[in-house]
Amino acid sequence: MVCSAAPVLLLVMTLPLEGSPVVQASQPEQSQAGGESEQQLDQRSGAAESVLASVYVQLDLSNQTWPLALSKTLTHPLASDSSFSRTLTGLSLTTECNSHRDGQTYCACLSGYQWNASICSHHPPCQTAHNHRPCGCLVFGPTEAGYCQLLPPGAPASCLPAVPGRLNPNSWVRAPGTTLNLTLVKSRETTNLNWFLRHADSPTPILLQPGTHVSLASSPGEAVLSILNVSHRWAGEYLCCFEAQGFRWELSQVVKVPLQATDVARLPDQLSISCATCPGFQLTCCIPSTHLAYTASWSPGEGSKASLVSRPGSRCFVLAVQRCPVADTTYTCELQSPGLSPLRVPISVTIIQDGDNTCPEDSSAVAWNVTKAGHVAQAPCPVNRTGMVKRTCGPDGNWEPVHSSCTDTELLALHHRAQLLQAGQGWPAVEVPQILAQLSEQVMVVSSPSDLLALLGTISVLAKVVVDARIQLTRRALEALLKTTDKILDMDTSSLWAPAQAQKPSAGSALLLALETLACSLCPQGHPFSFSLRNVWLQTQLLGPTFPADYRASFSTQPPLQAHIPRCSLASLGHNGTNISVISLVLQKLDRLLPSNYGQGLGDSLYATPGLVLSISIMAGGQAFNQGEVIMDFGNTASTPHCVFWDHDLFQGKGGWSDEGCQVQTTHASPTTQCICRHLTAFSILMSRNTVPENPTLELLSQVGLGASILALLVCLGVYRLVWRVVVQNKVAYLRHMALLNVVLCLLAADTCFLGAPLLPPGPRSPLCLAAAFLCHFLYLATFFWMLAQALMLAHQLLFVFRQLSKCRVLSLMVVLGYMCPMGFAGAALGLYLPRGQYLGEEACWLNRKGGVLYTFVGPVLAIVGMNGLVLAMAVLKLLRPSLSEGPQVEKNHALLGVIKALLILTPLFGLTWGLGLATLLEEVSIIPHYIFTILSTTQGVFILLFGCLMDKKIREALLERFCRTQPPNSTMSLATYETYIPEAGKGRSEDAR
Repeated sequence: MVCSAAPVLLLVMTLPLEGSPVVQASQPEQSQAGGESEQQLDQRSGAAESVLASVYVQLDLSNQTWPLALSKTLTHPLASDSSFSRTLTGLSLTTECNSHRDGQTYCACLSGYQWNASICSHHPPCQTAHNHRPCGCLVFGPTEAGYCQLLPPGAPASCLPAVPGRLNPNSWVRAPGTTLNLTLVKSRETTNLNWFLRHADSPTPILLQPGTHVSLASSPGEAVLSILNVSHRWAGEYLCCFEAQGFRWELSQVVKVPLQATDVARLPDQLSISCATCPGFQLTCCIPSTHLAYTASWSPGEGSKASLVSRPGSRCFVLAVQRCPVADTTYTCELQSPGLSPLRVPISVTIIQDGDNTCPEDSSAVAWNVTKAGHVAQAPCPVNRTGMVKRTCGPDGNWEPVHSSCTDTELLALHHRAQLLQAGQGWPAVEVPQILAQLSEQVMVVSSPSDLLALLGTISVLAKVVVDARIQLTRRALEALLKTTDKILDMDTSSLWAPAQAQKPSAGSALLLALETLACSLCPQGHPFSFSLRNVWLQTQLLGPTFPADYRASFSTQPPLQAHIPRCSLASLGHNGTNISVISLVLQKLDRLLPSNYGQGLGDSLYATPGLVLSISIMAGGQAFNQGEVIMDFGNTASTPHCVFWDHDLFQGKGGWSDEGCQVQTTHASPTTQCICRHLTAFSILMSRNTVPENPTLELLSQVGLGASILALLVCLGVYRLVWRVVVQNKVAYLRHMALLNVVLCLLAADTCFLGAPLLPPGPRSPLCLAAAFLCHFLYLATFFWMLAQALMLAHQLLFVFRQLSKCRVLSLMVVLGYMCPMGFAGAALGLYLPRGQYLGEEACWLNRKGGVLYTFVGPVLAIVGMNGLVLAMAVLKLLRPSLSEGPQVEKNHALLGVIKALLILTPLFGLTWGLGLATLLEEVSIIPHYIFTILSTTQGVFILLFGCLMDKKIREALLERFCRTQPPNSTMSLATYETYIPEAGKGRSEDAR
C-alpha cells in the first residue's frame, strides 16, 4: 500500500510493442520531456520481438467514445533511426483524469500504478483526497502533464508490489496504562518517515511527534514508535508513511485499547430516592467512541427497560427503572467486548424509608429531589456545558452549598486539544495559533471557576508546547493571547478567581509563567512590536550586534512605569554577531491574583503592590539570558518600598516574592523610587507595606499622646478619689460615674500596655509579646464596651423617662457587657488564630494585619462607635426639639449651648473619634488621616479628663468645697453631664409655662 504525500499530474500507458508494421503515435507539444520511455522493463532489438514499454500518450476523446478511440492504431518512433519502428498491439491505461472549467485537471492513479514521490511533492492534492491519502489524486495546471508509474518489481499475481518494510506486530490489543511499541522493520533505505494516528470517530490522520507520551527512535534497520501509558485516547489505526524506491508507502495497524471504569460516565454515580414521590427513575452510563464494539446489559433488569442513545463522540446505555425497589439496590452496567473481560460499573440506589432524616425538595436553580441525609444529590449540567452539579444533604437534614464542575464544552475541548498537543498528537506550529485565536473568542463565555481553570490550564499547556516544540509565534497569535489576558485580569475576583484559587492556589503564578514564556516566543520577523490594552502592555525591541545605546522602555500606566537596561549588561550578548531581542511585558491587576507567599527576609507581613507587574526578558540566538542589570521606576510611593521579583521555585513550586538580588534606590532629587535588580529571572516589581507609614514625626506624636493620656487618666482617678461620695448621691449618677470610672481604668491599662509593648522582643515566639498583644486586645475592647454601657444608659433615659432602673441589675449587666464580652472576642481570636500562626505580627506586639484576626478588634469597635453615634444623635435631637421652634430667643441659645456641650462631652466619652480609623484603612496614599487619627485616639484620656470629669459642674463644686471650704451657690440646671440634659431642660420649660 502506498502512502499519501504532496502530488502531480501524469498520464501514462504501458504498451506491448511488435516489430512491424510501423506505427505512428500522436504526441502533443505540451507532453513531458523524455516521456517516450519513462520506465522500460524489457527492450530488445530485432524484428518480430515483443517488448513492454511505458510511453506517454495523450488521447483526445472530444467526440468519440472510449472503445472507438482505443481501437484506432497508434504508432510512435522509439529511436532516432526512422527505419526502426514498432507496432502497438495492446494498450493499458495508468492514469484517469477529469478536466474542470477552471482549466485544472484532477488525476488519480489506476490499480497497480502510483505517483512518483517527486511528483507528489510538487502538486497539490485534490479537494477530496482519495481514501484520505493526499497522493492518491493530484491537481495539474493546463500546461502541466504527468502520469502514474509502475510500482517497483516483485509484485505477486495480484499486482501488489513487495513493500520495502513491515510493521511488527500487525495487530494488537493493549491494556490501559502499558506502553505500546510499533516497529517498522526496513528492507530498503527509507526517507521522510512519519507516524500518524487515525481515531475511530475522525477520518483525518493526526501526526505523531515527540511529546509527554510519544517517543520516536530510528536506526538503519528499523524505526520504533513508543506510546507511554496508553488509554482509549490512543486507540485507533496507526499509519507509518515513508518514501522508498522513489515512491511513498503506507503501512497501517489497528490498535485497540479497552476502556477503564474511569472512562465510563455515570449519571448519577449514586442516587437517593423516595418511592412515595418518585416511583421510577433513570440510570445512564456513557462510553467514548472506540474501535472496540461494546454491548451493555444492566442487572438487575426486572421491571426495567434498557435503551441505547448515541451522542456526538459517545454512546450512552440508559436503564429506565419503572418500579421502585423495596430496599437499597446496587445496579450494575456491564460492558462487554468480544475477547475482553467484562467491565462492570456499579450505581448504588438508596431508598428513603419512613423515619429517615431527609432534605426537602428544592427547585432553586436546579431541581433537587428529596434526598436522604448524608447522601449527595446530582444533576446534569445545562446545555453546552460538561460536568456534574452536586449538592450534599447534611446529617441534620439541611442542604449544603452547591458544587458545580460544569465547564463550557468548547473551552473544555480546547483544553483537551492542547493536552493532546503536549502529549504528541498534532502539528504544534499550526494548532497553537489556532487555539490562541479561539481562546480570545471563548474567553467571553467564562462564567464559573471551572471555566476559568480550563482557560488558564489551556494557556499553561500551550506555553509548554511552544517550549518543547521550539515554535515561534506571529504577531497575530501574540495579539490574540494578550487580548485574552486582558479579559482574564478583568474577571471578578470574588466569584471567579477566589473559588478557582481555592482549587488551585498556584493558578495566578502559572498564568504569570505562561505569559512570559509565550511573549518570548515571538518570531524575529515580528520585532519591533508594541501592543497595549487596559491591563496589558507589551513592547519588544530588536537590537543589532553593534547597538549604540542603552535599552529604555516607558509605559503609560498609572503610576507611569519605566525600565532601563545599561548597555554594559547587553554588550556581552552580541559578541557572536546575533541580534538581541528585549521583551517587556507589563500586567495590571495580576499582583492581587498571586498567593501571599513571602520569601526569606520579607517576613509574613501584609504587603500591597502598585498593581503593576513588570517582566523583562532578553533573547539572543534563540536562548534566554538571565544575567544583567535592570533599573525600574515604579513612581512615587508613600510607604516603605521593597524591590522584589516573583520566584516560581519558592514554596514547593507554588511561587513567592523574593528580594534576592534586588535593592531600592532613592534619590533626594527625584520623588520616585527605583528598583535595581541584577537578574532577569521571572518578574521584578515594586512592593510596599500596607501599614501605617514609618514616620518619625508620627511615632513621636503617638508616644507623646499616649503619655499625656496616661497622665490625664491618673489625674481623673485622683479627682474621683476626692469627690466620689459627693457626686454619686443618687442611683443614676452612681451608674453613670461607675461606667466612666471603668472606662478610665481600662483605657489607662490599655495605653500603658501599648506604650510598653515596643520594649518587648517582637515575634510570634515571644511569650511576653503574646501576652502584651492579648492584654491590649482585651483592654481596648473593654474600654469600648464600657463606653457602649454609658450610651445605653443615656438611650434608656431618653426613651423611658419615667421608668426607674434597678441599681444591682443594671450594674450586673454593665459588668457582663464591659468585661465578659471583650474577653469572649479576645479569647476566641487567640484560640482560632494562634494555632495557625496568624495571631501576632512580625514587627510589633499587636494583632497580625494579615488575615482575619485584626477584624476581631476592628469589627466590634466600629460597631460600637456606630451605635454610640446613633445615641448621640438622639440626644441632640431631644435637646433641639421643641425649644428652637417654639421658645423665645434666650431659650434657643440656651439649647444650642447645651448641644455644643453635649457634643464636646459625649464624643470622647463614646469613643467616636475612633471612627476616623476607618479612613486609615481605606486611604492608601495620603498620610493626613493617619495624623488626625493618631492625635485624637492617643489623647483620648486628656479629653475624658477635660470634658467627662472637669466639665461636670457637680465635680467642680465638690472640688471647690474640698479645697476652698466655701458653700457654692445652688444650681437649678446643669449641662455638664448627660444626666441632667433632658430632665432639667423640661423643668425649665414647665416653669416658663407657669
